[in-house]
Amino acid sequence: MSRRRFALVGLGLGVAASQGGHLLAFELRYGSAAAQVQSAGAHAYFPALVKTGLGAAAAVTLVALLVIGFARVTAGRSIRHEPAPSLLRLFAFLYTIQLACFVLQEGAESALAAASPASPVVLLLWGTAGQLPVALVAALALRWLLIRLGPALEQLHLIFAPARQRFVYAVKAPELSLAPHVALSGGHVACGFNRRGPPF
Repeated sequence: MSRRRFALVGLGLGVAASQGGHLLAFELRYGSAAAQVQSAGAHAYFPALVKTGLGAAAAVTLVALLVIGFARVTAGRSIRHEPAPSLLRLFAFLYTIQLACFVLQEGAESALAAASPASPVVLLLWGTAGQLPVALVAALALRWLLIRLGPALEQLHLIFAPARQRFVYAVKAPELSLAPHVALSGGHVACGFNRRGPPF
């Protein structure tokens, strides 16, 4: 996977995982009152956002697992693995994105509620407590997928490429041949008729 694609995938996963870390931070900080705090005031949007983000991440992960499993079944053997970034690098990358999203989100919520923002120490403490475990799980899942998804897609391409080529040949439109003779103009056509009228 190229660096650009890796950055896009990591950014999307980091943003989605940050909502899970945000949820965990609220649970650790407010305990049983976390659900009430999350659904009131400036946090009223949060439950829907968490469901959407985690649902999208789960759907993408499920599709990737189905692709890997289907490639293994069609190949009849285990798929080769390709190199992937180290776990520590993925963990640091995702944790940085998640913590930045957490801080920005908390700052925006305080601004919308016209309340004084929390101190950087408090944000760093609860952000680390919530985002660190989620970043570790996300890094493990992402590395597992990066090792296997690329070779699985290549395997499926090798299997379905001949069938796709036969389909393209089957639906290819026939070539139109040019007329062997040039059409005559109107004057030439008129000259070919006898201009004498019928006898009376």
